[in-house]
Amino acid sequence: MSELTFRDFAGAIMGNDTARAGEVLEELLGLDKAAGGDAATHFQRSMAADPSFMAKAMGLRNAVTGGTDEEIAALLGDCFGIVGGAVTPAVAALRKKYPAPQ
Repeated sequence: MSELTFRDFAGAIMGNDTARAGEVLEELLGLDKAAGGDAATHFQRSMAADPSFMAKAMGLRNAVTGGTDEEIAALLGDCFGIVGGAVTPAVAALRKKYPAPQ
């Protein structure tokens, strides 16, 4: 099985498969099953409610590849509703998968 990416997440969201999108987020962000599902639902609802949301979501890629942990944390909150104690492990999971440039 190939390694999951945000492209897999986007495909699941576009296919209206929130359960699969949640599973992808479980792996990408180190979330448990419930939190992965909640994050996918938050993303899907935000996308439907705000036409400018996708631009913000696309900013996550830039933050992961060239931004700070604080920028990533803020976008995880905005895009996926990840807050509190779940933020630091989610940022760490992303940094493990996509190390910060040196």
